[in-house]
Amino acid sequence: MEAASAPGEGARAARVKVWDPVVRLFHAMLALGCIANLTVLREAAGPHRLVGFVVLAALAIRVVWGLVGSPHARFTDFTPTPARLAGYLKTLLQGRERRYLGHNPAGAVMMLALMALAAVCGVTGWMMGLDAFWGDQRLEGIHEATASMILIMAVLHVLAAVIESWRHRENLIAAMVTGWKRAAGETDVDHAASAG
Repeated sequence: MEAASAPGEGARAARVKVWDPVVRLFHAMLALGCIANLTVLREAAGPHRLVGFVVLAALAIRVVWGLVGSPHARFTDFTPTPARLAGYLKTLLQGRERRYLGHNPAGAVMMLALMALAAVCGVTGWMMGLDAFWGDQRLEGIHEATASMILIMAVLHVLAAVIESWRHRENLIAAMVTGWKRAAGETDVDHAASAG
């Protein structure tokens, strides 16, 4: 894993590249696509559908990248067991959760849930355009409910990132844009390093 001192920081803190371009581009495309389709493109059928297909393509690429991509992009790096998730949530409620270089267990579950919801929303949107499902109210209801759940969970995701940034003194939103995070310390968790 590439490590370097941040510009202007000298010996203060080492940084590592955690989020590769595929992960960062996927994150941006999913966020922007969902925001566009839930707001300005909500009633614009053609562009709404096109953005939905772009999101589905990005999801497909991300799933493949989760199997063969860089260490922190792989599902094996961050998908938690129920016991690991429960342990993390317990320490989180006690205010003593460990810092993760990649996704923490709660963030991993949120990310996987958002990916699943985006897939359901995209597939149901595609199905609604097929003759076989034209006017299917139940399918439209699933599509709308899934879109609403994405919106709620995305807001929670951003709030959690802001809170975790404050608690661990690290700007996680900037890290997703640049790909760089502070290198793991003694108590931090870095599954990619321990697996490599």
